[in-house]
Amino acid sequence: MAENYHATATTRFVNRMMASLLRLGLGPKRNRLLTTRGRKSGRLHTTPVSLVIDARQRWLVAPYGAVGWVRNVRANGEAYLRRGRRTERVRLHEVDPHIAAPVLKRYLEQERIVRPYFDVEPDADLAEFTAEANRHPVFSISTLEPGDD
Repeated sequence: MAENYHATATTRFVNRMMASLLRLGLGPKRNRLLTTRGRKSGRLHTTPVSLVIDARQRWLVAPYGAVGWVRNVRANGEAYLRRGRRTERVRLHEVDPHIAAPVLKRYLEQERIVRPYFDVEPDADLAEFTAEANRHPVFSISTLEPGDD
């Protein structure tokens, strides 16, 4: 049985440290700061995330389930991704489980720290990841150019 995610003091500290590194453009190349607008408050909320990147597409995985940033993205579909001085406005589109399955598999292979929150192992077949996709939303990322709405 997968663990439930709870933000501990240690988690918050590590996230603040990672956010500081990402603002400087440091850290793993696939990591970014995700900024979403609160669906109720309208305030901006920022959290470090790790992308899945392949030759054709970038993906954002919610390893801890429908946490705050997921609910914010579902409400407005847009966010900002930042690394160093570069910030891009993006549209995030939640994909269905069959599209999400190979992305989740790759994510679990690259991000060992989140494995306790999944009920599958990285070497599981895609059918198991398809079943897991309902608990871990996956979003495709497309860059919005200035003036896109």
